[in-house]
Amino acid sequence: MIKALLSLLGVEIVAFVAYWITSARKALAADGAAAPAISSMALPIRLGIGFVTNFFDTLGIGSFATTTSLFKFLRGVKDELIPGTLNVGHAIPTVAEALIFVSIIKVDFRTLIGMIAASVLGAWLGAGVVAHWPRKRIQIGLGICLIGAAILMAMTQLNVFPVGGDRLSLEGVRLWIGLLGNFSLGALMTLGIGLYAPCMILVSLLGMNPKAAFPIMMGSCAFLMPAGSVRFIGSRRYDLPAAVALAIGGVPGVLLAAFWVKSLSLTAIRWLVVVVVLYTAGMLLHSAFKAPSPAEADQPGGPQAAAK
Repeated sequence: MIKALLSLLGVEIVAFVAYWITSARKALAADGAAAPAISSMALPIRLGIGFVTNFFDTLGIGSFATTTSLFKFLRGVKDELIPGTLNVGHAIPTVAEALIFVSIIKVDFRTLIGMIAASVLGAWLGAGVVAHWPRKRIQIGLGICLIGAAILMAMTQLNVFPVGGDRLSLEGVRLWIGLLGNFSLGALMTLGIGLYAPCMILVSLLGMNPKAAFPIMMGSCAFLMPAGSVRFIGSRRYDLPAAVALAIGGVPGVLLAAFWVKSLSLTAIRWLVVVVVLYTAGMLLHSAFKAPSPAEADQPGGPQAAAK
């Protein structure tokens, strides 16, 4: 069954790449105004950004916030093109992450496929429902909850009280809580709230091995991102050279980080979860309290505007 899931991911990414190449060729053959924007950053810088951000993405930190920060600092991609560039450029590395972690980290197939399906369903329904909720209130609430969860995990690591475990599957009530939780996280992606850190803390608090979060969260985003990227490619609201560089530079970063994570001890992984969750909570609270720029206010929404 795992092979069937991997095959489906393979078919998805091949279809995505074929569509991307075909659309890019048509755009480049058109007049200059219709072609995708050209990044002002040098090629080595673009490749370096792809490598670094996807390295940290594979550790569970996420790539969207870090890439956005670098793009804005270097002023290499127009603000209005950043969402599309992130989604299109990081889609292939994210699928690579899923292919690797689904293969090397054993998780009960029913739990894995159920959690992935729940997140996809949540994102699909959230596009029409949750996206209308106040973004700031959700960001503040989730940020506070993540800080509390991180403190809980840290106290567990310090043996203040026991929590978590080594489960590779969920059953009964735990499974239903996991499905509902990942459904909610998929829905919250429509508000630009990343899935990685909350998913890591969810599976840990349900008693699963923290490593089990990697195939679950990466599999979820791997099925969502290529589909969401099609809209940006079709509307040409992305920076083509920057997106290509993210994809090319990102895959080696994924490979390096993936096998490093595989060799880490469970204790190290749990501390990594604490750091990732605190980082994400800080980013959420920062985003909630800062005033959006006019460019950010005009950015296209939808389920993949800031998926990680």
